[in-house]
Amino acid sequence: MQPERYSRVVLTRDIPEAHLKAGDTAMYIDYLPVTDGEAGAILEVFNALGESIAVVTVPISAIEPPRANYVLAVRVVDDVQA
Repeated sequence: MQPERYSRVVLTRDIPEAHLKAGDTAMYIDYLPVTDGEAGAILEVFNALGESIAVVTVPISAIEPPRANYVLAVRVVDDVQA
């Protein structure tokens, strides 16, 4: 799956090195093709105020489009300045 650029995506798994969890939302920025292995995606993550808090690279299989039956939730990320 390759989403439309600048569309909202949902993580399907935890990304511990970026302090992200399955279900977190992000903005899909770009696709990273590879010759061997799995392609990647560049994502920008925002806090509840709409401020950018991270830009991360994840495997393309770690994201999916949001679904109508998903509900957005809020959680505290300890290493982000308030």
